[in-house]
Amino acid sequence: MSIALDHLVATEKYSPYRLFTAERWAEFRADTPLTLTEDEVRRLRSLNDPIDLDEVRRIYLSMSRLLYAHVEATQLLYRQRQLFFGANGSVKTPFIIGIAGSVAVGKSTTARVLKELLQRWPTSPKVDLVTTDGFLLPNDVLRRENLMERKGFPESYDVGALLRFLSAIKSGERDVKAPLYSHLTYDVLPGAYVTIDRPDILIFEGINVLQTRELPKDGKFVPFISDFFDFSIYIDAPEELVHQWYIDRFMRLRETAFRNPESFFHRYSQLSEDAALAIAESLWTNINLKNLRENILPTRPRADLVLRKGADHLVEEVALRKL
Repeated sequence: MSIALDHLVATEKYSPYRLFTAERWAEFRADTPLTLTEDEVRRLRSLNDPIDLDEVRRIYLSMSRLLYAHVEATQLLYRQRQLFFGANGSVKTPFIIGIAGSVAVGKSTTARVLKELLQRWPTSPKVDLVTTDGFLLPNDVLRRENLMERKGFPESYDVGALLRFLSAIKSGERDVKAPLYSHLTYDVLPGAYVTIDRPDILIFEGINVLQTRELPKDGKFVPFISDFFDFSIYIDAPEELVHQWYIDRFMRLRETAFRNPESFFHRYSQLSEDAALAIAESLWTNINLKNLRENILPTRPRADLVLRKGADHLVEEVALRKL
């Protein structure tokens, strides 16, 4: 059996991952119940994402079962550690799941579907979802720093705010605020926040959440965002497919959301189809492709689970890190 995901490592024999076809992965669902309806899946999926109930059965139910096992094991370890320290009544720490991958690859759909499945477990855990978009520096700051064309690159985020947020969540603090972002205005919303109050599980989604930085020469502790994750997922696809999905989404948005006069991209809806296509290709080549190659794709081997999509936008292969 040939598995395309074996490019993750030199040889499959020495891979830190176990590799599965989607069909084999689906068998690990066991008796995990399907708790979503077709209408709910349609509501959860993003533009141009064809996920349906069959895909939920094939891929997401096994993921839900796996994550349930990880959450239970982590909670048990936490209780044992509390006994080790002789601590009683301490606040439990949330289980944090990071989801990374390129633009247009389907991270948002994965995050929303997982959230719905996880909060419908028999234990009814409290599950929250936060994206990194709100932690982008405001557009006026990006313009001042000449970073507008590197929006989405690691340097365009308020890394300090990201780390403070995740640290507070992991410490069990109450009412932790995460800034909100508007895809309509393409900017952080001033003074707007969502409050996260001690969830059992937090899903943290963003293109660069597995990003590392250069390690300090003096050995001082420099935390990465992923240091706060208990489990991480990378949504993967061949570069040429992500390219096409990005262009298709841009052209669809040109006919829908971009027509809103308040949209940051409204000007693109006024262009001819050929002119808009040229703009989309330029944005892909000069911004999103560079970010994918320089910053996003290099983080793929750091994920616990890699979902590899095919031309139909559905998962074809799965790689799970060995314990």
